Amino acid sequence: MPRRLVRSGLLAVLAIAIGVAVVKLRPRPAEVDVTMVDDRFMPARLTFKQGVLSRLRLTNRGKHTHEFTAPTFFATAEIDNPGVLNREHTEIVVGPGESKDLLLTARRPGTYDLRCSDHDWDGMIGGIVVE
Repeated sequence: MPRRLVRSGLLAVLAIAIGVAVVKLRPRPAEVDVTMVDDRFMPARLTFKQGVLSRLRLTNRGKHTHEFTAPTFFATAEIDNPGVLNREHTEIVVGPGESKDLLLTARRPGTYDLRCSDHDWDGMIGGIVVE
């Protein structure tokens, strides 16, 4: 077998092994689950660890569309999939029966407001803490 072919095969195997190792090095995200119903967040208080990759899963079990509105929190976080957010990157809109996941890393410790922009008048509010 020609040396070039053997060398190419070994390089391909090495590239695959390195790719698998890099994928395994990425930590599994911490999971933060929120259920949205008419008209509250469950839980209403969320905690994220600073610098830790998290998966925020929003599930709407209500009859109405709900927004997870947290503009200051989103502005201070590193967002891996910003397409989940609205155009202004201030909220996530979740229709009845829908679930949406947002991958993020909270970067600044503090306390942040959370509300449903359509139902905050009815008490659909909460808070986010980054420790």
